[in-house]
Amino acid sequence: MTQGTYAPIYVASLADRDGFWAARAADIAWTRRWDKVCDDARPPFYRWFPGGELNTCFNAVDRHVEAGHGDRLAIVYDSPVTGGTIERITYRELQDRVARFAGVLAGLGVGRGDRVIVYMPMVPEAAIAMLACARIGAVHSVVFGGFAANELAVRIDDCKPKAIVSASCGIEPNRVVAYKPLLDAAIAIAAHKPSSCVVLQRPQHPCTLVAGRDVDWSEAMAKAAPAACVPVAATDPLYILYTSGTTGQPKGVVRDNGGHAVALKHSMSLLYDMKPGEVFWAASDVGWVVGHSYIVYGPLLQGCTTLMYEGKPVGTPDAGAFWRVISQHGVKALFTAPTAFRAIKREDPEGLLVGRHDLSCFKALFLAGERCDPDTLLWAQRILKVPVVDHWWQTETGHAIAGNPIGVEAFPVKPGSATKPMPGWDVQALGADGHPVPAGQIGSICCRLPLPPGTLPTLWNAEDRFFRSYLEEFPGWYKTGDAGMVDADGYVHIMTRVDDVINVAGHRLSTGQMEEVLASHPDVAECAVVGVGDDLKGQVPLGFLVLKAGVKSSDEKVVADVVRMVRDTIGPVAFFKQALVVKRLPKTRSGKILRGTMQKIADSEAWKLPATIDDPAILDEISEALRPLGYAKAPSMTGGS
Repeated sequence: MTQGTYAPIYVASLADRDGFWAARAADIAWTRRWDKVCDDARPPFYRWFPGGELNTCFNAVDRHVEAGHGDRLAIVYDSPVTGGTIERITYRELQDRVARFAGVLAGLGVGRGDRVIVYMPMVPEAAIAMLACARIGAVHSVVFGGFAANELAVRIDDCKPKAIVSASCGIEPNRVVAYKPLLDAAIAIAAHKPSSCVVLQRPQHPCTLVAGRDVDWSEAMAKAAPAACVPVAATDPLYILYTSGTTGQPKGVVRDNGGHAVALKHSMSLLYDMKPGEVFWAASDVGWVVGHSYIVYGPLLQGCTTLMYEGKPVGTPDAGAFWRVISQHGVKALFTAPTAFRAIKREDPEGLLVGRHDLSCFKALFLAGERCDPDTLLWAQRILKVPVVDHWWQTETGHAIAGNPIGVEAFPVKPGSATKPMPGWDVQALGADGHPVPAGQIGSICCRLPLPPGTLPTLWNAEDRFFRSYLEEFPGWYKTGDAGMVDADGYVHIMTRVDDVINVAGHRLSTGQMEEVLASHPDVAECAVVGVGDDLKGQVPLGFLVLKAGVKSSDEKVVADVVRMVRDTIGPVAFFKQALVVKRLPKTRSGKILRGTMQKIADSEAWKLPATIDDPAILDEISEALRPLGYAKAPSMTGGS
């Protein structure tokens, strides 16, 4: 690591945008050089490396084999939920399997520009399917395995896939989730009908195939002819990834081939400090953007070994699961969500299970997905004794907006901050007038256009919606939807979603700031704060607390403590007077707390069961817990999934 080199890199990325990214693009293999680095002829719509041609699969797989690294491990699959299955796949083996599955798709009529939905659990075949699409120029759209049928149907109708790749089932710690009935129901609901489905039969729950439509993965692979890499335009879409939309219609985030490859390979060294051959583990799922960027593409573009884990942070078998995986497979860096560490901390508050494993290989922990509360960050630093990097990015951006670039310069940590903007990102907190607010003041966090390579150029078949959602409110800027501040040292602090800034008697307050106080209580494992309606003040904050295992204090004492702590830290203006202890918080499968749904339940507003919820029963628990406080008087769910 070279100290003191961030500033010139960052300044160059803004002062000489094209020169900076052209130099990074030299690390990618192109079949045709670009005509221009950034096409800025039609602002606010920008495209990177127009005229250039490449193949993302070649850069992620074949290139390493051709360079003599075919025996290097590409993927390690570790599955405690299937009884401890471990599979190791070299780059040469991966090249063979991807080329043959690309041949399967080509044999089904899939070609350049066609869409393929991947509806898979966390198995190597999911990554193979994604890479196979990239190999032949098809556009993959990964849908989280086990998504409800009507949600899958919406995505089928939006991207109109020629084929769907799925599995017979997914496996949770205590149950098997049958995917095939969901897939069949989704196709029945959808207006668009894919011509083929390729199904991986898992021994835990084989399924019946539909004659004339469904193809068995293993049988098709056994007779497939390998397909070669097809060069595509840098501006051609690599994938579509759907993220929730406020209208109920999901937004199809588009990722292009050229800018994506350039940005991800660059990030692997600058931010994550990863070198070829080292083991990187993103403990996420291929259904989320983290899985796309840092389970599949980023590590493989860099020539690293990527770890695919089919398990949980706790319960497979205990809160030491992550330490076992790190030690057993020589993981250098782990990327996961703060919620995973809060779950581990809740079960093993003293970190005693860490001592059972040799973690000498482990050098850094990266947290993202939602803001990491300082207490969890400091706890992780204490028990792991490695740098802990809280970094911030979004499905739309594809890679980090802000982080601690330990590959070039490790900055002092400020708990609660995502540290510094990454190269190419001009990050500001804007006021309602569209101008930056003074350092340290909360505003709407926005990024100056053009965004760096690898970010979304548009939404699938919805350019107008792209403009309205992200570009219209602050001309010349990308609106992240997050509220926060940039301090006097240039550190970026993401406090909450803009929608989670509550107005208490005319005072704009951050629920994230209150959560930071609650999380600092020694008995609190997890927490959330939402704004609920109040006749006098408009909104007042309401806290939800999940206590650590083995806590001896009464619920009443903990609630009284946190009410006092918020008053002492933020002041009476916060009007924080109510909190309740609950067994667990409702979350998405990626670990984000469903604060908006909790707020609607409390205010007795109509709400829809989120398609991404991990366990719907938790919402009933929340509703029951709220009633004694006078909330959730008339809960009403609309739609559902």
